[in-house]
Amino acid sequence: MWMTPKRSKMEVDESRGFRSEWTQRYLVVEPPEGEGALCLVCRRVVVAASEPDVRQHYEAEHGYYERYVSEGEREALVERLRRGDLPEAAPLTPEERAARAGLVVARLLALKGRGWGEGDFVYRCMEVMLRDVLPDHVSVLNGVDLSPEITRQRVLDIHENLRSQLFNRAKDFKAFSLALDDQAFVAYENYLLVFVRGVGHDLVVQEELLTIINLTHYFSVGALMAAILEALQTAGLSLQRMVGLTTTHTLRMIGENSGLVSYMREKAVSPNCWNVIHYSGFLHLELLSSYDLDVNQVINAVSEWIVLIKTRGVRRPEFQALLTESESEHGERVNGRCLNNWLRRGKTLKLIFSLRKKIKTFLVSIGATTIHFTDKQWLCDFGFLVDIMDHLRELSVLLRVSKVFAAAAFDHICTFEVKLNLLQRHIEENNLTHFAALREVTDELKEHLKEDEKIFEPGRYQVVICRLQKEFERHFKDLKFIKKDLELFANPFSFKTEYAPISVKVELTKLQANTNLWNEYRTKDLGQFYAGLSAESYPIIKGVACKVASLFDSSEICEKAFSYLTRNQHTLSQPLTDEQLHALFRIATTEIEPRWDDLVRGRNEPNP
Repeated sequence: MWMTPKRSKMEVDESRGFRSEWTQRYLVVEPPEGEGALCLVCRRVVVAASEPDVRQHYEAEHGYYERYVSEGEREALVERLRRGDLPEAAPLTPEERAARAGLVVARLLALKGRGWGEGDFVYRCMEVMLRDVLPDHVSVLNGVDLSPEITRQRVLDIHENLRSQLFNRAKDFKAFSLALDDQAFVAYENYLLVFVRGVGHDLVVQEELLTIINLTHYFSVGALMAAILEALQTAGLSLQRMVGLTTTHTLRMIGENSGLVSYMREKAVSPNCWNVIHYSGFLHLELLSSYDLDVNQVINAVSEWIVLIKTRGVRRPEFQALLTESESEHGERVNGRCLNNWLRRGKTLKLIFSLRKKIKTFLVSIGATTIHFTDKQWLCDFGFLVDIMDHLRELSVLLRVSKVFAAAAFDHICTFEVKLNLLQRHIEENNLTHFAALREVTDELKEHLKEDEKIFEPGRYQVVICRLQKEFERHFKDLKFIKKDLELFANPFSFKTEYAPISVKVELTKLQANTNLWNEYRTKDLGQFYAGLSAESYPIIKGVACKVASLFDSSEICEKAFSYLTRNQHTLSQPLTDEQLHALFRIATTEIEPRWDDLVRGRNEPNP
C-alpha cells in the first residue's frame, strides 16, 4: 500500500501507472490498449493499477506461482506465460471448493463481527434460497460445513495465514515503527493493540496488527516490554531498525520514569544519530483534551440524555438521526464507557447540541430533570466544549488520511497549533467568531439577562486553551526535533543546502543539480521518487526517506480497530480466548489478502 502525499490536485496520479518491475513480481504486463495491468495468468485487466490493487489480485488469485522463487525461475515463468504456456496448477476438487467457500464465509462473519454459531444460520438461508430458486443445485451445499467449531477453526487458520504473510514481508523492512494503543478496549478486559508500520527498499508501506497483549497478564511495564520484544523477535524485527513509536497519552505509556516509552528508548538503538521518535497525540485525539478540560460534568449529563432517548424516545422522529449514528457506531447495545468516548467526538457533540431544545422538551415530557438548562455556566461550558471538540475533530479527520507521509501530518499539527494561538487571542478579546456554539449560547442568554450582567468568564476558557497548547507541544515535540529531516524529505529540491547537516550536503548538492531527477520529482509522487533513487549514489538521503516513510502518518488502522470493537461489542463481550480475539482483529484491520488455495490445501507456512 503506497502512503504518498499529493502536491497538487492538478497533477497526474502517477502512482496508478504501470511499473515494469511488476511483471516478474506479480505476473502482469502493460495492456496494449487502455490503462491498468494485464494479468498473464488469467488474462484479466486489473483496472485500478496501483500496486496494492495488483498485489491483491495476484495474492488472491495466483498465489500458487509463489513457488517460483528465484530470479531465473521467475524470468522463465514470465516467458512461458507470454507464450500462453500456462503451468498446470492442480484444480480444486469439489471438496476443496466447498472448503474454500466455508473459509470465505468464515472470514465474512469475522469481518462483520458475527458469532461462530451464525454460520449455521447462513447455511440454512442458502439452503432455503437454493430450494426455491435452483432446486437442482441444492446438493452443492452438501460438502459445506459452517458449524460453530469448524467456523472458529477456519478463522484461526485465516489468522495464521495472514500472520505468516506479514512475517515474510517484515523480513524485508529497512525501517519500522510501532503504534501502541491501550485505550481501544474501553469496555472490557484491557488489552494493548500493537501495530507495525514498515517499509522495504522500494518504499512500499505496510501497516498491520503485530499482536494483542492482555494487560491483566502483563501488568507491569517490564513484563509488557518483554511481551512486545517477544512479538518483535517472532516477526523477525530487530529494535535496531525501529525508528518511531506512537502511543496513547496514558501514564502507562508516557510516565516520565516508569512509562513504556522510556523503557523502549533505552532498549532501542537506531542505526544512525536519531533516537526513537515518539509522539502520543495521534491515537484517540478526541481524548487528548479530556485530561485537561473539565468535561465530565457535561459528558455525564449528555450520556444520561442519550440513555433516556434510547429507552423512552426511540420512536420520536426528531431523534432518528442521533439514534442511527449511535447504532452505526455501537450496534444495538451501548456500553457506558464506549458511549462516553463516542460523545467526546466533535461530530456527535455538535449534533446533540443542535438538538438541545428538543431534548429539553422531551425531558420535560417524561418528567426528567432539566436543571442543566437553567445553569448559565453549564450551558457556556457545553457550548465551548462543542467548539473545542469540533476543532479537534477537524484535525483528527486530517490525521486519519492514510496516503500521506509524516511530513504532511506534521504540517497539519503545526497548522493546528497556530490555530490554537488564534483561538486564544479571540477568546481573550471576547471574539467568538470561531466559537459558533458558545456564541449561540451567549446570544440566547442575553435575551434573559440584564445588559450589564456578565455571561461567561473568558479567563476560564483561556486556561483551557493554554493547557491544550502545552499538551500539543509535549506530545509532538519529537517531531519538531526532526523538523529539518521532514522538510528535506518533502522538498529535497527546494531545501537550502546551508541548513542541511554536513553529512548530507554533498549528496543534496548533487541531487539538486540532477535535471533528470528533478523531472522525476515533478512528475512522480514522493514514494515513487524515493523508491527509484539510487541507494549507491544517495545512501544518506535514501536512508532518511526510509525512516520518514516508516513513521506512522495517520491513525487510520487504530481507528479501524476501535470502530470494529464499538460496532461489535456484543459479540466481542462473549467468552473469547486471546488467540481468537487476536484473529478477529487481524482479519478486521489487515490489508493482506488470505491465500485461499494454501489454506484449502493445508500449505499454511508454520509460524516462526
